[in-house]
Amino acid sequence: MPADKTGRNDPCPCGSGRKYKRCCLHSADAQRAEDLHQSVTEELHEAIGEQAFASMEEAQAFIKSFQVERNQRPVDDFRGLSPERMHRLLHAPLDSPEVMQVSTLLESEPDAPLAQLFGLLAEAIGGNGLKPTAKGNFPRNPCREIMQAWLGEGGYDDYTRFGAINREDDAPELHVTRVVAELAGFLRKYRGRFILSRPARDMLAATGQRALYPQLFRTYASEFNWGYRDRYPEAPIVQQGWGFTAYLLSIDGHQPQPATFYADAFHRAFPAIDHELEDDLLYRSPEELLRSLYTTRARERFADFTGIATVRDDADDILTRPQTTTVQAAPLLHRLISFPSGQPPLR
Repeated sequence: MPADKTGRNDPCPCGSGRKYKRCCLHSADAQRAEDLHQSVTEELHEAIGEQAFASMEEAQAFIKSFQVERNQRPVDDFRGLSPERMHRLLHAPLDSPEVMQVSTLLESEPDAPLAQLFGLLAEAIGGNGLKPTAKGNFPRNPCREIMQAWLGEGGYDDYTRFGAINREDDAPELHVTRVVAELAGFLRKYRGRFILSRPARDMLAATGQRALYPQLFRTYASEFNWGYRDRYPEAPIVQQGWGFTAYLLSIDGHQPQPATFYADAFHRAFPAIDHELEDDLLYRSPEELLRSLYTTRARERFADFTGIATVRDDADDILTRPQTTTVQAAPLLHRLISFPSGQPPLR
């Protein structure tokens, strides 16, 4: 940390005796916003120069044109995206084909944990359905059989070394898949049994998961809460920015990168996330907490689970995971998601 930069947990330089984050930090943020406003105003004055406008309407049209042009300029911290494109990527990623497109039909079957588990889940339900437990979950034996098939014998033994699978919640990946399938409309309860919906049966019969999986992916990316039960701060921008995470992977995922590389790039794009983390810092800096949170949610629970990236980590300690995890784009990323040309990716 630069010597002239006050840390969030340092005493506030105003002399109040309070921590900086509890005192003048937000005032400093307000000052930065004011400085940015001043910079834009000066830029506008420079653009106007010696021009003379014949009417107020002409002046307003010039200012509007200036704003549009400025919002379309690439921004370094957005990795070449303009503010306008970033806004669309955050607030309407699935309805902005000029910025990002998610395929509706894959050329081949998807290779992804989410797809594999859904396939096993659908097989367990079969044509006769499956009776849920009293709490509305999958019964124990099908849960065990699905996880054994997915993990293999050695993987299953390692998965259950600290406790057997006695209920659906003991297999979080299966539980998430079941919930997402219901949210997507592919799984429902009918006459006291789990069944596959007609759209799911029709798609599986016609194209396997080539058409079904893109819908499952959309639901998982935008509707299911990745932070479910992880005890991190809410930080909704991490999930809201899933399109930007995919964009970063499309630029830099051609070779393995440390997970911290992506977390830091996300932090540069959205530095205001520090305010969402300030009450949970304890002995960690915002950067350290974000690295851990982002690696867990955006890399492992999103990119790895949906198959658009391969995440590798040999450490068991969750605190060291961001430093030891590497991430690389998987072939499915480019088959599933594309970013139209117009602003070439930066490398």
